[in-house]
Amino acid sequence: METLADALRAAATRLTDSDSPQLDAELLLGHVLGRDRSYLRAHPEAALDAAQARRYAQLVGDRRRGEPIAYLTGEREFWSMQLKVTSATLIPRPETELLVERALELIPASADWDILDLGTGSGAIALAVAKERPNCRVAAVDISAAALAVARENAHRLQIRNVEFLQGDWFAPVRDKRFQMIVSNPPYVGSGDPHLEEGDLRFEPKQALVSGSDGLQDIHRIVSEAAAHLHPGGQLLLEHGYGQGAAVRASLQTMGFTQAHSMLDLAGHERISLGLHAKPPASR
Repeated sequence: METLADALRAAATRLTDSDSPQLDAELLLGHVLGRDRSYLRAHPEAALDAAQARRYAQLVGDRRRGEPIAYLTGEREFWSMQLKVTSATLIPRPETELLVERALELIPASADWDILDLGTGSGAIALAVAKERPNCRVAAVDISAAALAVARENAHRLQIRNVEFLQGDWFAPVRDKRFQMIVSNPPYVGSGDPHLEEGDLRFEPKQALVSGSDGLQDIHRIVSEAAAHLHPGGQLLLEHGYGQGAAVRASLQTMGFTQAHSMLDLAGHERISLGLHAKPPASR
């Protein structure tokens, strides 16, 4: 029978088109066995049974064709939370943790704010903020019923109870509500962007990625409608493409937001922009 070491070696050889063939091989085998990577390294002589070998070969083949690891394993870690993901949701990415970090810097530890997450997908941002600020109430909106089902499952499994999930188009489900903060990682890829035909983006839901020809259509809409849903002093935080910072700041300023500025990601690109609606909110 095939050992774990043999299986990993053969899989890594098949996955040479990946940027991380050994890591991919280990993640997939760990998924098949229900074990972490440290187990694989500690037990290289352990053997796969026939069913495990077949399942592993299938997953390696799917990965070789480019399917994302997160969709093959059905999960992705974000903010130290293991989140379920499916092809109905975007795959949470490390740069989005910058949005969470900045939001938490602005939310007092004892605050009981109302916070809105637009385009929640798997619930990554909403759940991270709700976990760290348990006195706050987070409304998480998505137009996709399938994505919201995943987000609700994540909230239930993580036992995070201060999030309400609402289906609808951007602000429609919260028509008469106001918030101290709005956060969003909206679609921001242009419809003709060649990156859509590369890597994981080929498999992710297009409605969660593409926003008009320049990628800014949904961002402009969110900025234009946000003030009507913010308390005085409320804050709007947006993730966007690395070349869109100036356009997003201009949009914020046009709509009357003050202190509009952008933050850099770890690669040195402008990735998060935010603005203030009137005066700072008082912690209640």
